[in-house]
Amino acid sequence: MIYNIRHRTIYESTAPITFARCVLRLTPRSSAEQTVFHSTVTVTPAPAQTLTRTGPFGEQVMTMVVEKPAKALVIDARSRVDVHTTPMDSLFAGPAWESVRARSFETTDIETESPASYLYPTARTPILPQITDYGRQSFPPGRPIVEAASELMRRMRADFVYDSEATTVATPIAEAFAIRHGVCQDFTQIMIAALRGLGLPAAYVSGYLRTIPPPGKPRLEGADATHAWARVWCGPDDGWIGFDPTNAILARDDHITLAVGRDYADIAPVDCIILSAGDQELDVEVDVVPEDEQMLRAAGR
Repeated sequence: MIYNIRHRTIYESTAPITFARCVLRLTPRSSAEQTVFHSTVTVTPAPAQTLTRTGPFGEQVMTMVVEKPAKALVIDARSRVDVHTTPMDSLFAGPAWESVRARSFETTDIETESPASYLYPTARTPILPQITDYGRQSFPPGRPIVEAASELMRRMRADFVYDSEATTVATPIAEAFAIRHGVCQDFTQIMIAALRGLGLPAAYVSGYLRTIPPPGKPRLEGADATHAWARVWCGPDDGWIGFDPTNAILARDDHITLAVGRDYADIAPVDCIILSAGDQELDVEVDVVPEDEQMLRAAGR
């Protein structure tokens, strides 16, 4: 599936923005399951300084400084991406989760795809007994890891309520877990913490999820959003598989990856310091449109 993606971030202020320093991770990554045809990031006003580098987990990082005063800072990222995941034969095949755990701790590879990078707790994904115990219910002895992780995400979908007012980007997972409310970032980091508490490698994925408008209704421009899900190492044969606890689905061709890290802090798409004497407002608009849908629309169908 080929997608055209637009991710627009607008910082507005009642007084001029005199300085901005932003770290951007808005370039989708290419992998065995995703090909990026092109990707551009445009910033207005034009930055005085720009540095592009590859981050520690293989993500493309753009650091830019804007010094020209303006009432608004606009970051416009556009990409064309082909997602082509491998079909899953069965959730019940594959190794038992204990053997995956053992292989994870035996690895000596420290490259970006190595499970070794995703075994240990971070500040945002601490190992907490209550979360480990919650995860353990889906992992009885000998159960295939894909089956077990799938049940965990389904349980989370049933037990947790999506509530954008309940948490913020800084809410600890212990609090989100206790209230059973939150957003995709919270659910993903809780699932990751549960898996790492069992000794299993799990990564945080930032990206986009294709949404389908109701029958007969047009797609609303800018109404999509960034998304997050977990990526679990399922052994050397199956490799990394994405699990979306917000929707209780595997991450397949409807999921477009921006970056992969240990938690949200590693790969936040937009991280800015803005200086202004006025009141500030942030607006984010995202469009994720399959290319064949755009072609049909252009043809008037």
